[in-house]
Amino acid sequence: MLRRWSKVVSPISKFGSQSHLNFVKNVTRQSYAGVAPAPTIEDKPQSPAVNPHKMFWSKPCSLALPPDSSLRVEEPNYQGIKRFLLKLMMFYSKQSRSIRGANVVYHRIISQVDKPPIYEVFNLEKTFKTTFSLLVLHMWLCLRRLKQEGNEGVEFGQYLYEIYNHDVELRVSKAGVNLLLTKWMKELEKIFYGNIVAYDTAILPEAKPGDFSNVIWRNIFSEDGSSTEDDAASQSVQALARYARREESCMTLTDKEALFSGNFMFTSLKHENGRGKRPQ
Repeated sequence: MLRRWSKVVSPISKFGSQSHLNFVKNVTRQSYAGVAPAPTIEDKPQSPAVNPHKMFWSKPCSLALPPDSSLRVEEPNYQGIKRFLLKLMMFYSKQSRSIRGANVVYHRIISQVDKPPIYEVFNLEKTFKTTFSLLVLHMWLCLRRLKQEGNEGVEFGQYLYEIYNHDVELRVSKAGVNLLLTKWMKELEKIFYGNIVAYDTAILPEAKPGDFSNVIWRNIFSEDGSSTEDDAASQSVQALARYARREESCMTLTDKEALFSGNFMFTSLKHENGRGKRPQ
């Protein structure tokens, strides 16, 4: 699984241009020295210290948004002739509703994965590999919960996967890979399914205690294919493993309506540091 990264990320790095370096790891970073003077020490914002050991020990809870939340996305309730015409156009069909819901769910995923807090909290560099790996992790969380809803959930999950796949293709193109795009998408698809199987296996009741954190290390943190966890990254790896396990439990507690409408939010990471301390 990890060896495939050297086959996929290297070409992406090779074709990547400097305007797309947020996604590609091995391309020389842009220098902004000539654009603006470097801020003085007094100008630099002081970020609070992150202590991964204190994070994600709190009890899991539903991720569903409350009815009065401004973040909710409601189905449009047109009336009269407009509703009649939209019905004729299958706007209110089960498939159309599912596709709209899957789009909202994927928006929740990228809202968590594309913003700085997740990289800051887990001490990750934002590269194509880490962003893709975090996308896969959160896709796994959603697809695993959807499976609990039987065939309806599996069908919804297929719509979600198609949206994800289109987004990844755009990200790869944005990184500068336009030649042999289909080849690299197939490689990323293999990595996706390999990661999904690894997470499912590592979270089974019969799995060893360290299996899940080992998978998190290999899939997200490891850069050279090593299966041996780096001591320097150990606390971040363990914190991300606790986060993923907690989110998995939270997703299970999230009701079907919130799941299929996308009216849920992953745990906010902005103020997580110092919260949910480990019980003594």
